[in-house]
Amino acid sequence: MSLYTDYLTEIETRKGEGLHPKPIDDGALVAELIAQIEDTGSEHRKDSLHFFIYNTLPGTTSAAGVKAQLLKRIILGDAIVAEITPAFAFELLSHMKGGPSVEVLLDLALGADATIAAQAGDVLKTQVFLYDADMARLGDAYKAGNTVAKDVLESYAKAEFFTKLPAVDDEVKVVTYIAAEGDISTDLLSPGNQAHSRSDRELHGKCMISPEAQAEIQALQAQHPDKRVMLIAEKGTMGVGSSRMSGVNNVALWTGKQASPYVPFVNIAPVVAGTNGISPIFATTVDVTGGIGLNLKNWVKKTDEDGKPILNNDGNPILEQKYSVETGTVLTIDAKNKKLCDESGKELVDIAAAFTPQKVEFMKAGGSYAIVFGKKLQTFAAETLGIEPTPVFAPNKELSVEGQGLTAVEKIFNRNAVGVLGGKTLHAGSDARVRVNIVGSQDTTGLMTAQELEAMAATVISPIVDGAYQSGCHTASVWDKKAQANIPKLMKFMNNFGVITARDPKGVYHAMTDVIHKVLNDITVDDWAIIVGGDSHTRMSKGVAFGADSGTVALALATGEATMPIPQSVKVTFKGTMQPHMDFRDVVHATQAQMLKQCGDNVFQGRVIEVHIGTLLADQAFTFTDWTAEMKAKASICISQDDTLIESLEIAKSRIQIMIDKGMDNAAGTLAGLIAKANARIAEIRSGEKPALAPDANAKYFAEVVVDLDLIDEPMIADPDVTNADVSKRYTHDTIRPVSYYGGTKKVDLGFVGSCMVHKGDIKIVAQMLKRIEKAQGKVEFKAPLVVAAPTYNIIDELKAEGDWEILQKYSGFEFDDLLPKNAARTEYENILYLERPGCNLCMGNQEKAAKGDTVLATSTRLFQGRVVEDTAEKKGESLLASTPVVVLSAILGRTPSADEYKAAVEGIELTKFAPPLENPGMARSVHF
Repeated sequence: MSLYTDYLTEIETRKGEGLHPKPIDDGALVAELIAQIEDTGSEHRKDSLHFFIYNTLPGTTSAAGVKAQLLKRIILGDAIVAEITPAFAFELLSHMKGGPSVEVLLDLALGADATIAAQAGDVLKTQVFLYDADMARLGDAYKAGNTVAKDVLESYAKAEFFTKLPAVDDEVKVVTYIAAEGDISTDLLSPGNQAHSRSDRELHGKCMISPEAQAEIQALQAQHPDKRVMLIAEKGTMGVGSSRMSGVNNVALWTGKQASPYVPFVNIAPVVAGTNGISPIFATTVDVTGGIGLNLKNWVKKTDEDGKPILNNDGNPILEQKYSVETGTVLTIDAKNKKLCDESGKELVDIAAAFTPQKVEFMKAGGSYAIVFGKKLQTFAAETLGIEPTPVFAPNKELSVEGQGLTAVEKIFNRNAVGVLGGKTLHAGSDARVRVNIVGSQDTTGLMTAQELEAMAATVISPIVDGAYQSGCHTASVWDKKAQANIPKLMKFMNNFGVITARDPKGVYHAMTDVIHKVLNDITVDDWAIIVGGDSHTRMSKGVAFGADSGTVALALATGEATMPIPQSVKVTFKGTMQPHMDFRDVVHATQAQMLKQCGDNVFQGRVIEVHIGTLLADQAFTFTDWTAEMKAKASICISQDDTLIESLEIAKSRIQIMIDKGMDNAAGTLAGLIAKANARIAEIRSGEKPALAPDANAKYFAEVVVDLDLIDEPMIADPDVTNADVSKRYTHDTIRPVSYYGGTKKVDLGFVGSCMVHKGDIKIVAQMLKRIEKAQGKVEFKAPLVVAAPTYNIIDELKAEGDWEILQKYSGFEFDDLLPKNAARTEYENILYLERPGCNLCMGNQEKAAKGDTVLATSTRLFQGRVVEDTAEKKGESLLASTPVVVLSAILGRTPSADEYKAAVEGIELTKFAPPLENPGMARSVHF
């Protein structure tokens, strides 16, 4: 059997699933296609020609390399394919983005045939995905007197690859489609349990919202062929939660425009909107596709005569509709005047924020990547020619306020800024191009990141990135056929690219399924670092970290840079004394509750939370910074004291050394380099040369929140409030309730201690509670299953050494075995303790789940509908979030405890404690960048 006949078999299988042929990335298969194309008598010639032209993936795939070589031969006259003229071959090369296609175009442009060279040069002028080696070839040819190279460089210096593109339409007619009421998570657009199919764009598109919704969207398109469908989060925010390029890809697949006629299932330019706008992570992803994201503001708070919000019986503001966007409503996006209008032309809302000069550039270029690469290309060309680049792109907004100090995030951005002229100090609101120090790719989006890297023709990690890690945590629970097919392929690609990988493609070191956020927290060895990771919970307690879509991760890996506005900050400090029976997780939940009470609205949304929590080590502080993703914050920064930061860095060094000892370092010595950087940072702190990061005393904040620890007297639970009469209030993290609210009677069907929200201390709490109950009652009995998943192997090793793991093993009815990993997800649970493999487990929702309709009490972070537990026809699944001791006690009782039961159960247990710093560290410091 040949690769081609295998492909035909796959096509028939997909046809039965309602799918088209899968796009080809295998060069060997393309070579077979070419052989059949060149054989004019082949029965497969017609189909092979179609697959070659329309179904071969571009970029740096091996398929693209083979395709580019045939096109080169056709242009040179060394091969004749009647259907592909030299002119058409050039057109096909122009749609292949970079890598092999750019190499061929350079060969031709710098070749001996003057006519072909000029034609190739004209195509090159339209290309932006050039890397150092490509630019070096052009530069060397120019210096050697090559006129075509000179012509191409002059075009680049004028940015004609951008200026000659069609302008953005002045008006865009849309028809509305309400995808859901309330916040729409990316789980609705790209469910976590379908993560395995994300790199197969057409197949993955089948999981968006529901088949019924897809049919309704198609019906709207048929009724309004001249309009674009705008997907809406009514009474909510669009795209909250996980950072998923696949979510935007799915929306674009159903409602966007095809990026190239020669690349299937890659669509761009979706139009999305929300009553409360677009979440920061999702907005970035929309920019990647050159889409439009609108803040509708179509529901507003009803106010009394004094302008104060009128509250309902539940204490929530009553909303009144400003204008309707019900499904099927025709609207006009007036891009020229930046207004959203109704069908008659009446203005409904100002949408200037969606049409900033930078966003309009992304729309014109078909996405933000082209702008990022285009700017670098223009700069290179101008420098090579010794001229100034033609002003083409919108200048970065640079805000500098005389006499105003810097917040922590402003300091980090200024330290890492690239291309700021004149040493200007930038404040919040400024557009900034910054160096990225640490990059993380997770395993359920990693295949898409690999695709993005191939599409942007990147072959090796940027040398300016300090370190990058590819995780295996999201697929840790179940080593099923899907994981077995996808993960080794991903690890091989990333390892070859220069990323430290959880699994060794050569099988030398043992697979590590540690939660990605924990690993990134360890390999971040500089509190002034910028981190980008392919997951919304990329929230380090050192430096500032941004959760990102798979494409932004790819861009950071390829270029070592990111571009974004400097966010505003909200300062969070603490006062009072933490009660001895409270766990730090309760402080985290109380922060959300007290912020809402103090500020009325969620002031954290879209901003950086600067949390002054300097007495906690990085592991414990991570419980707070990690939670900020659910607070809808853009990022979080932990302000640490010098001695605490040094101790955290020493712990990080030891864990990096363990990775080195396992054999995980690469030829570049990335991990060893991180230890050296940690040592250098420790020396700076100890010498006083550069103390731990702290804001200036006269920094300006959007808001300041003071959390009163004295007010926290019982455990706090984040409740999805699944029966709230106001649908928009369900599945948010704004309903924080004390445990006494439930009266000790709410049935709990399953407890889960795990995910990135727990640290070593949490697992020790489980062990202490089991020991204490065993001593008092003779044995421990569970009235509900308790699933425990340590976030890292290091934690398990340390617990074994300290004598805590033994008690967990004693009561476990299941303990993971790396040599015999589960190959099927668990669907039923007994009332026992499950010791699961390190990783995300139930929190991810793509493998393990609770039984449908269960009420789960978890240390997780996710309240999304259907994430941890799905609904039944009779009962909605609930995932309530609480501290580790509350979860353990609830599993033992089979219900939520009363406040008194809880206090008695934790007496003498070493909970995670926190005391506010005695002084605000370094508030008067002035640190130069």
